[in-house]
Amino acid sequence: MFGFLRQDPRKKLRKAYDAKLEAAMTAQRNGDIRTYSTLSQEADALWRELEAMDKVG
Repeated sequence: MFGFLRQDPRKKLRKAYDAKLEAAMTAQRNGDIRTYSTLSQEADALWRELEAMDKVG
């Protein structure tokens, strides 16, 4: 009955993914390639998790 009050976990993951990509872009612009690659790798892991959620339903 109150399913509309429950948050969508995909929305939360997507927000975290976007934040990681933005932080990675900022690090790259500042010349910090090591941090850029770390953040990009973390964002990629989040993306794979999102894709897995989409396949399940």
